[in-house]
Amino acid sequence: MQSLELIDGWPVDTAAAGVVGADGRRAARGPGDRQFALASVTKPLTAYAVLIAALEGAVELDEPAGPEGSTVRHLLAHASGLAFDERRVAAPPGTRRLYSNAGFDVLGEHVAGATGMAFPEYLRQAVLEPLGMTGTKLSGSPAKDGVSTLDDLLLFAAELLAPRLLDPGTLDEATSVVFPGLSGVLPGFGHQRPNDWGLGFSLRDHKSPHWTGATSSPRTFGHFGQSGTFLWVDPDVGAACVALTDRPFGPWAAEAWPRFTDAVLSDLRAT
Repeated sequence: MQSLELIDGWPVDTAAAGVVGADGRRAARGPGDRQFALASVTKPLTAYAVLIAALEGAVELDEPAGPEGSTVRHLLAHASGLAFDERRVAAPPGTRRLYSNAGFDVLGEHVAGATGMAFPEYLRQAVLEPLGMTGTKLSGSPAKDGVSTLDDLLLFAAELLAPRLLDPGTLDEATSVVFPGLSGVLPGFGHQRPNDWGLGFSLRDHKSPHWTGATSSPRTFGHFGQSGTFLWVDPDVGAACVALTDRPFGPWAAEAWPRFTDAVLSDLRAT
């Protein structure tokens, strides 16, 4: 896929990118087995583990978790009211979209308490091991301390296109708007009205500016990380894309990523 060659011109030391379709066919460029820090691309993996815990009956999405009045669902959707990086209540649950690393740390502790298993181990058993993601691990915060490889994240992306570990209806719910109409800041891209979010997944909708492409469908979902990483799934084209770099997110990425995504989508729609 010619569009993947665009990563060769990114101002980074090392980059890897790939595309996978619903049929499992893939194209890739760059090292497939090199581990990169994921930063917030850790969150979709954490969210998937939480959804599996709900499927198994260990937790319920609407049970109390976090601040008073908050639930597991609120924490997943960045609607618990917790501040960004501290366990301080900055708003009543369900009133604002406050992107919160602290909320995902609380989620990890909640699942650990319900399962009797440290969250990194639960993630490994529930998600990583079944998908064959042997190069992925979580060594700290469920919000931001994952490391993974291109090969592994393409396996996860394929799961998001055609779920085997979750019921498709559950994934549909997780990638649809939860607590619609909430405004908030999309990190790196400013205030969005509304700033729609799913259960652990950032939703494209009609946000502008955004880290996906101008031609990405509104149904696109995924996440990006401040370590210079992203994963998106566009159900309308039946494909997903992963990019990993060793340079922190900044103006270079805000400019390069949408152009790259549009080129990838153009290649996909031409085939």
